[in-house]
Amino acid sequence: MPSPTRRPAPKRPRVLFVTDLAYQAKGRRYCDEDIFLTSRLRQEFDVALCHPLDATALMDDFDAVVIRNSGPVLHYQAEYDRFREEAEKRGTLVYNELRGKADMIGKQYLLDLTAAGYPVIPTIDRAEDVSRLPHAAEYVVKPKLGADSIGLEFVPEEALPALAYGEVLVQPRIDFAYEVSFYFIDRDFQYALYAPSPEERWRLEPYEATAEDIAFARRFVDWNDIAHGISRVDACRAPGGELLLVELEDLNPYLSLELLAPEKREAFAVNMAASIHGLLAGRRD
Repeated sequence: MPSPTRRPAPKRPRVLFVTDLAYQAKGRRYCDEDIFLTSRLRQEFDVALCHPLDATALMDDFDAVVIRNSGPVLHYQAEYDRFREEAEKRGTLVYNELRGKADMIGKQYLLDLTAAGYPVIPTIDRAEDVSRLPHAAEYVVKPKLGADSIGLEFVPEEALPALAYGEVLVQPRIDFAYEVSFYFIDRDFQYALYAPSPEERWRLEPYEATAEDIAFARRFVDWNDIAHGISRVDACRAPGGELLLVELEDLNPYLSLELLAPEKREAFAVNMAASIHGLLAGRRD
């Protein structure tokens, strides 16, 4: 009797995981987070890690490119722009999807959301608009292409007319109670963390988000319209008790997974894997 023919094992999707394991961030160890995520994703994908400067050269050999803790792209802006151009030209699947309208392409979204009446810290980029800002003891000046607080400074009101408008954004410095971050995969809320002390942004603790809080954050995720990817909505609790958007991170948001209980961290990894499968399924469809 002939022995049965063995069917080849199903081919596993190949994922190129883009990370800078050597990147140094104040108060955070990015590499630990990506070591955990890749160890979990390897259960369902064939995973290879690469530095962001190598992604363009390697991406054709993979089914999808996952961008995680790749560091501020302003340190390699030309190479990042080329990666985006080539990925779109070649039809490469990228996670997060490159359709994002927030930090993925700079800080213009803060102006757009201000103009559209969203609950965001009022933001301007022209000297003639200074009168639109509420009075404050100090103002925050940040580069339009800034990241990780690089180039951020605080100035008094009398310094506003002399700023180099065009490349910077200006906001009032809010005397907020705390900052809070909401983490989403696709359109689904995962967890929230907050910094009880305004002076210690990255000393985070678990935050029990209310339905109203989640609805606030989801407005920005819906506006950004990324079908497959991870978003972090950073907000502050203003003196009046309302939440105001600080930033919408849609490129490579740090997730602070080390602060989660093991079961929540595992749930996030499971949901991330499902989201990547969804991205790949879209290509097959």
